[in-house]
Amino acid sequence: MQFFRLRRLIIRNSAACGLKKEGYALQTLQAAVVPFLLAFTAMYAVYRGTAVFPVFIEGAKKGMQTAVGMLTAVYMLRASGAIDLASAWLAPLFHLLCILQYCVPLALLKPISGGGGLALGSELIRTAGPDSYVGRVAAVMLGSSETSIYTIGLYAGHLGLKRTRYAIPAALCADLAAFMMSAALADKLFPIC
Repeated sequence: MQFFRLRRLIIRNSAACGLKKEGYALQTLQAAVVPFLLAFTAMYAVYRGTAVFPVFIEGAKKGMQTAVGMLTAVYMLRASGAIDLASAWLAPLFHLLCILQYCVPLALLKPISGGGGLALGSELIRTAGPDSYVGRVAAVMLGSSETSIYTIGLYAGHLGLKRTRYAIPAALCADLAAFMMSAALADKLFPIC
């Protein structure tokens, strides 16, 4: 019953936004995927006789130990000035990749910490202005990249992996590509009037 109410709500809202009727089935499917996956996971766990809550708590404990270590390391990097020193040292290399000097600290910190990256990004936007080129590049960088090292560290710590093989280099290459495209396309897609 709840699913049909949700479907009617989606249809009503999409009609108010001016969406065409052809997208109703896809919108209904999109709205149902996450609740279905959660319900399926819970039912499968009950079927297998797994105590879901204790397993969840055990995983959260392992993840929190890794997260506390990562957050402490990120705070130490920012407080010591290591990010500023590394960004000053790497600025010529990032300039060759068309990444602004102001955004280099963001490009260095975002793969490690989402909160640290968000703090640097909001500081850049506050100082340069939200409609400036630097503010737009910083906003696109924040939205187009992932906290790769943090995520890999969290999963590897939880699973007890000692070596991650190609995961970190591949993730850092993807982040670098996201940063380069952010700088290249910010002016094209969001021109300053």
